[in-house]
Amino acid sequence: MGSPLGESERSGGAPNGAAATRREPSAAVPEKPKRRSFTPEYKVRIVEEADACTQPGEIGALLRREGLYSSHLVGWRREYRTGAVEGLARRRRGPKGKDPLIRQKEELQQQVARLQQRLRQAEKIIEVQKKISELLGIPLPEGSDR
Repeated sequence: MGSPLGESERSGGAPNGAAATRREPSAAVPEKPKRRSFTPEYKVRIVEEADACTQPGEIGALLRREGLYSSHLVGWRREYRTGAVEGLARRRRGPKGKDPLIRQKEELQQQVARLQQRLRQAEKIIEVQKKISELLGIPLPEGSDR
């Protein structure tokens, strides 16, 4: 029999109490998992294959073979019934996109509000300049009265 292994040797650490070295993360494992996406054609193929299954356990085997969950199939079947391939297109997460006309209207409203604020500020500056010119007795050029 050989000598018994120490705890650090059994656990993959350095023998004889030497300082353990820090391991680098594996390049094969990504830092953050990437969400899988499926093409509409793939979804249609899977739904049609599942519908063709007649024996008990065939659908489960199909899902295992493809690495899918039953919830995928349930959602895809619903979309297949309501909208065929168009309904199976990849849905984006997050807020829905706005109609371009609505977005343009909102941008123009914001621009009008900014310009109105600048106009009010310019009018106040002009009023102050008029009062200063009156106090100092500097005549204003013709056409500057409102």
